[in-house]
Amino acid sequence: MPKAKGKSRRQKYSYNLNRKRLYRSARRRAAPRIACSHIRHAWDPTKSVAQNLAEMGLAEDPNKAVPIPRKKLLGMEVESNGQRKKIVRKPYVVNEMEYEASLPEKKSNTLSRDLIDYVRYMIQNHGENYKEMARDEKNYYQDTPKQIKRKINVYKNFYPEEYKDFVASLKQEKMDVQ
Repeated sequence: MPKAKGKSRRQKYSYNLNRKRLYRSARRRAAPRIACSHIRHAWDPTKSVAQNLAEMGLAEDPNKAVPIPRKKLLGMEVESNGQRKKIVRKPYVVNEMEYEASLPEKKSNTLSRDLIDYVRYMIQNHGENYKEMARDEKNYYQDTPKQIKRKINVYKNFYPEEYKDFVASLKQEKMDVQ
């Protein structure tokens, strides 16, 4: 059987490849970076994954860590005395992870500046009249009264204190004008 055509030719050195970068990326792929800083700092590269996780008190296999209890077999109980207790040498890893998980989560999602300005403009000029807001010339997206009401409610839920202050300042302006 004949050989493949391109395989007998000797390899040419490729000058446009960065060998250092290739080596680094190959090493990075071979040993992936551990995302959790607590585990990364306690990790021992000379030990296996199972040994490292056992030392930290973490489970390698969730099915073995929390087994599904077997049902009674014909009236007899199944006992599992063959399990030995694992010694946790690095309990601080689990403690740090539990502490970090117990911290309250920051609310990171916010509304766009355009939506905030749009809602404030509508409330300032029309108050609670959603039909009038729908006919306003600044209603570029031709929102219906219900859509505008929904946007205002979203703004109220995201910034309740700011909304209260804004409405109070509008009432104060009306009092000053009269």
